[in-house]
Amino acid sequence: MTHETEVTVRFNEADPLGIVWHGHYLRYFEDGREAFGKKYGISYLDFFHQGLAVPVVSVQCDYKKPLRYGNTVIVETTYEPVAAAKLHFSYKMFESISRDVVAVGSTVQVFVDVKTFGLQYVMPSFFESWRNRWMKPE
Repeated sequence: MTHETEVTVRFNEADPLGIVWHGHYLRYFEDGREAFGKKYGISYLDFFHQGLAVPVVSVQCDYKKPLRYGNTVIVETTYEPVAAAKLHFSYKMFESISRDVVAVGSTVQVFVDVKTFGLQYVMPSFFESWRNRWMKPE
């Protein structure tokens, strides 16, 4: 399951040389996750209403080409199903005009009880139902 979302580099994300600070790429990943959730009908609020938070516990990003103020990029966000009670997304960012790849990466999120902050070792049933609805059998 993949979704593409367009992001335009904002002025406050660039340094005095006009180059995007590396940490903002992770924000673009999050923009991609939120747009993915809107497309596929699963948002952070859905988790919260189930008493769960889904914090990011692992991030990986390989920078291929610098972004500059005013660039428009496409963030391709792909849900990678895993058997464990985790959310795994991969990302590919590319310039919207040249289609040059500017970054690739991934994130891992876990399910945490919002009251106890306890890690959930079993996939929540509402999420499993959502996943079964969208995933094609292999």
